[in-house]
Amino acid sequence: MTGFDPTAESGSEEEKPQGQGKLKEQKQALKVLDVRQFTVSADDDDIRLDRWFKRHMEDVPFNVVSRWSRTGQLRLDGKRVSPGDRVNEGQVIRVPPAEIERPGRVAKPRTDLSQDQIDFVQELVIHKDKSAIVVNKPPGLATQGGSKTTTHLDGLLDALTYDAKSRPKLVHRLDKDTSGVILLARSPGAASFFSKRFSGRTARKVYWALVMGVPEIADGMIDLPLSKQPGSGGEKMHVDEENGQAAKSRYRIIERAGNRACWVELQPFTGRTHQLRVHMAAIGHPILGDGKYGGKEAFLTGSISRKMHLHARRLKIEHPDGHNLDVKAELPTHFAETIEGLGLDLSLGDLPLEEKKPGGKAVRKKQGRAHAKQIRKDKRGERRGRGENEGKPTKAGKPTKRERPNAGKATHKKNMPHKAKVKQKSR
Repeated sequence: MTGFDPTAESGSEEEKPQGQGKLKEQKQALKVLDVRQFTVSADDDDIRLDRWFKRHMEDVPFNVVSRWSRTGQLRLDGKRVSPGDRVNEGQVIRVPPAEIERPGRVAKPRTDLSQDQIDFVQELVIHKDKSAIVVNKPPGLATQGGSKTTTHLDGLLDALTYDAKSRPKLVHRLDKDTSGVILLARSPGAASFFSKRFSGRTARKVYWALVMGVPEIADGMIDLPLSKQPGSGGEKMHVDEENGQAAKSRYRIIERAGNRACWVELQPFTGRTHQLRVHMAAIGHPILGDGKYGGKEAFLTGSISRKMHLHARRLKIEHPDGHNLDVKAELPTHFAETIEGLGLDLSLGDLPLEEKKPGGKAVRKKQGRAHAKQIRKDKRGERRGRGENEGKPTKAGKPTKRERPNAGKATHKKNMPHKAKVKQKSR
C-alpha cells in the first residue's frame, strides 16, 4: 500500500495572504495538499470500501466515511463511491484530510500479555504456514469476548503474530465448551479467502461426540430447521419448523458402549448456532455433558466427567496456495479419559471422509438459471420463426417451478416428529 505524504509540500510559513480572496485560495490549496491517496493491495481485492477503512484506518468511524461519500470527498480512481462499493487491487482511494480528533475519543490500548499467556496460546498451535495458523482450542476457553468474558482466544492472538505484519484473524468460532480445531488467517487476503470457503460450504468439518443412548440408524442425516428460542435472550436455539432456518447434520456411529452411550462422528452441512447440540438432543440422543440442551438426561453416573464431550476433530479446507489444508486436533484430557473409561477403541475414530458429490445447492441453482435461459432463448426463436415455420415442431423446455407449484417442496415432511426426520444416509 502506498500513500501520498501530506507533509511533503505544506507551503511556507512566511507567505502572508493578502485579502479574503487570497486567504480562501490558500486554504483550498492546503486542503488539496492534505488529501491522502492509497493504492489497494492484493490482500484487499474485492472487499467493501467500509471494510477497507476498518482494516487500515480504524480511527475513522463509519459515519465519517458515509459523510465523505455523500459530499463527494471520497473517490475511487477519481469517481464518487459509496461505502458499500467494492474495491479492486490497483485502484486508488482518495481520502479527504484527517479531521480533528474529538475530545475524549482515545483509541483503546491493547492489554499486554504476560509470558504465561504467550506460552499458553503458542502451545495450542498445531499448524502454521504463511497464510494460516491452526490451534487446538481447549474446552472452557471462549473464542471471543463478551460482557462477562474477559479471557478468550481472540484476546491472546497478539502472541501469534510471529513474522507477519499483523495479528492473525479468527475465521470461524467454536462454543466455549467445545474443544478442537480453530483456523486463523494471517493476512486480510487469507481471511477473505477462507471466509468464502466457509460461507460457500466447501470447508469440511468433522466433530467427535459422545452421545447418550444409541440411535437406531447408524448413519443418518438430520434435517431440522432452527431458530432462537423465545425468552432465552438469543442464548438458546430450538427446532422451529415454521420459521426456522434450514439446518442439516450428518452423524455416523463409530462405536457403542452397550446401550448407555455411543461415540459418533458429526458433520454439519450448515452453520447454525449450536446446530449439532440441538440436532442430537432433538432426536433423543443429547451430547454427553450438554445440560443446556439435554438436561439431566445428558450425564452419566460414576467417574465420567460432566464436561461437554464435543470436539472439532478435523478441518479440511482449500488453501490460498492451491492445495488442501487438512488438520486434526487431539482430544482434550476429559474426553480421552471417558473414551478409555467406557472401553472404546480410540483407533476407530477417523472414518473415511467421503467427498461431496456434485449437485449441491449452488450447482442446482446454476443449472436452473441455465435451463431458464434456454427456455427464454427457445421462445424468442419461436416468435421470430412464427409464420415461416408454421406447423413445424418447436423445441420446448421443461415446465418451470411456476408451472409446477409443488416442485422442490418436501411436503411429505410436514407434521412429522423429530425422530422421523432422521434419514438413512445413502451409500
